[in-house]
Amino acid sequence: MTPPFSLREKEIFELLRKLQGIDSVVIGGYAVNAYTLPRFSVDCDIVIKGKEELGKIELIMKDLSYIKEDHEKLNLPYHSNFVRYEKKLQENFFVSLDILIGEVMDRRTGASFSADWIFSNSSKRQINGKTILEKIEIRVVDPDALVAMKCVSCRINDVRDIFMLIPHVKNVKNTREEIGQRTNLKETFARIKNQITSDKFRNSLQGVFGYLDEKVFEKHLNAVLKLGDVE
Repeated sequence: MTPPFSLREKEIFELLRKLQGIDSVVIGGYAVNAYTLPRFSVDCDIVIKGKEELGKIELIMKDLSYIKEDHEKLNLPYHSNFVRYEKKLQENFFVSLDILIGEVMDRRTGASFSADWIFSNSSKRQINGKTILEKIEIRVVDPDALVAMKCVSCRINDVRDIFMLIPHVKNVKNTREEIGQRTNLKETFARIKNQITSDKFRNSLQGVFGYLDEKVFEKHLNAVLKLGDVE
């Protein structure tokens, strides 16, 4: 019997293959997997520009036996125009696709990133599975933009992702400016610093991504602190 997490990943990779012909960008956990050690992700998140793409995706979801979820019952980190499709794989074990339409708006801060901005900061990348030997090339948000989005959201899983993504940021100044345009820079990085310098953070990080050598951990730590340097 296939383990549940492997079953979920196989389902998501099948779905992503079907979406390769759709004008969309992968964000969230599966975007992180394009740059770092793969981690588990409960769902797959994509951004599209409008209703035309949504119509094409909905036909695919129907063919794959996904069910559209009730908008009012969802408690998601973003607050904008979105649709969630879900599929039951085993008893009490589901896989879902979140489709963000036109923008990604963070529920906590109200900050938003337009679909046009996300598309302009994306490129084709290879996503690797964590529990399965599969890979796929698909359009994924670039690391600089992904770090900016995760700094704005700033949940604990976002901070772990930032920590792992930080070596891939190419333009620290621009990334910092994108964050500063949408949220209070000092408060955001004080929050991030408080988490990554806590005693529990390294264990939390390794519980998700696996073992990190001490030198690698310190390198990432210093890079995140440098990103947060605010005059």
